[in-house]
Amino acid sequence: MAGHSHWANIAHKKGRADKVRGKLFGKLSRAIIVAAQRGGDPDMNLALRYAIDKARKNSMPRDNIERAIKKGTGESGGVAYEELLYEGYGPAGVAIMCDILTDNRNRTASEVRKIFEVRNGNLGATGCVSWMFERKGIFIIPAESIEEEALMDLALEAGADDVKTVEGNYEVYCQVDDFQAVEKAIEAAGLKPTLAEISRIPSDTVDLDANDAVKVLKLIDSLEENDDIQSVTSNFNIPDEIMEQIAAEA
Repeated sequence: MAGHSHWANIAHKKGRADKVRGKLFGKLSRAIIVAAQRGGDPDMNLALRYAIDKARKNSMPRDNIERAIKKGTGESGGVAYEELLYEGYGPAGVAIMCDILTDNRNRTASEVRKIFEVRNGNLGATGCVSWMFERKGIFIIPAESIEEEALMDLALEAGADDVKTVEGNYEVYCQVDDFQAVEKAIEAAGLKPTLAEISRIPSDTVDLDANDAVKVLKLIDSLEENDDIQSVTSNFNIPDEIMEQIAAEA
């Protein structure tokens, strides 16, 4: 990837977005509620287990988690959320996908379309960019934490598909069904990933100059601020020197 990591960009963005705890907890609760609608036992419901683990990693209180599960299973009432996937294009033609949980499809569609328009993007039709992505588990681990061969052995044994070395980090990829097993193996080895999530992996990336990078990041920031949008995935890639410049000016 031209000597720099697309996922380092994503990890940087996550660090900024996760500072807004109130909004983050709301989105994590919504994800648990929807997952729990398929069953309240995390041992039998992979989606629920993943949602709970993600909430715990973000220091979400236990009471909040339990309350969300009860809402999802119908024990304490709750809102019926609909899962949607919106696709579109940002500045420089970058592909953008938004995972959405909403109780009002029309409201959300209007809000998301407006964000794209204001931020120099275009909301597209279903399927316009999803073909560029494959849903997988991704872990980023600092290279100084472990030798490459040792990580390769434990990751592949746990079910990972691939391990790459990119700019002082290891990137471990796995199938969605193997995410929990790979995560447990990494944790058992005492490793602390800077990123660990199930996401959409782009088949190709778009390198951005400084001008387009600022525009794309503003679009993604605006999308992430919307309460109905759970996550935003894109195929942009920003060279390290430009990312550092943007971070310094923020």
